[in-house]
Amino acid sequence: MNGHGQSVLLTGGAGFIGSHLAEALLDRGCRLAIVDNLDSFYASDLKKANLEAISRTGKYEFHAIDICEAEALSRVMALTRPEVVIHLAARAGVRPSIEQPQLYERVNVAGTLNLLELCRRFHVGKFIFGSSSSVYGATSCVPFSEDQVELRPLSPYAATKLAGEMLAYTYAHLFGLPVICLRFFTVYGARQRPDLAIRKFTALIEAGKPVPIFGDGSSARDYTYVNDIVAGVLGALHYELRPASGSAPFETFNLGNSHPVKLAELIELLESVTGRKAIREWQPLAPGDSPLTWADISKASRVLGYRPATPLREGLVNFVKWYRESGVGLVPRASDRESLAPFLSF
Repeated sequence: MNGHGQSVLLTGGAGFIGSHLAEALLDRGCRLAIVDNLDSFYASDLKKANLEAISRTGKYEFHAIDICEAEALSRVMALTRPEVVIHLAARAGVRPSIEQPQLYERVNVAGTLNLLELCRRFHVGKFIFGSSSSVYGATSCVPFSEDQVELRPLSPYAATKLAGEMLAYTYAHLFGLPVICLRFFTVYGARQRPDLAIRKFTALIEAGKPVPIFGDGSSARDYTYVNDIVAGVLGALHYELRPASGSAPFETFNLGNSHPVKLAELIELLESVTGRKAIREWQPLAPGDSPLTWADISKASRVLGYRPATPLREGLVNFVKWYRESGVGLVPRASDRESLAPFLSF
């Protein structure tokens, strides 16, 4: 199946991962509708630039609405009649979710429920949910496997992502809605959000400003290049769920690189790639962060054909090249640096 002519509704399509996925869907001949409210979590101009980039790949419909607006969403569903809904829209970030938990619940839980209910009403053929490695929390079982049941999220953001998965399972069970949940592991690459660690670290190193390092540098993340994540989502798009008799049409997959890298090593790699020395500014550990993320990707490899192809150094070379050529190299404000957690899991 190559996706030609398939109708897809993509939420969050103006964002970092969503814009790359939108281009891939258009390349495969999908009929694409994007829902994105261009939220002010970061500059809307960056999202508008992403939309312009998508338009150079092909034509798509754009609907500037909030996923919390159920009636407006319903009108879009009636207009587009998607065969597949890919839900990436979310309020992201670990630290901000601790400060604004009600906002995260409203967008990430109620907004997801709106979409699930509309998928039921409009008989959508598949719902793909962009979840997060943060749902695992501080588990001692590594690498993280989809069959782990002891999930202990450490932030409201992580809890809302797990709640979204549980709601999706409920709709699969009650109404037979085919659902695939994809747990993304620390995604990076061109168009990366300004709040995410690799982009902020690069901006600070390039500007000769101090880089805040939370903890002793031993915390580690499973960095995954955005092109590999997109390949995994496309694998889920083409995968036909065939549940056992009496089981819900529901699957969960990790999409990671399966090679965790310590914070100290990441800084050294960025120094090597940029050719500049980082000024390290040591900070206490930030609340809500897991000490380690590490994806077991054997299930995604076996079922979806998922095989990440981009080593971290190669991905960082690509990212720094984009960063320097794109003109987005704005130095974060001091207040931004102070609130920067060492890693964001989404």
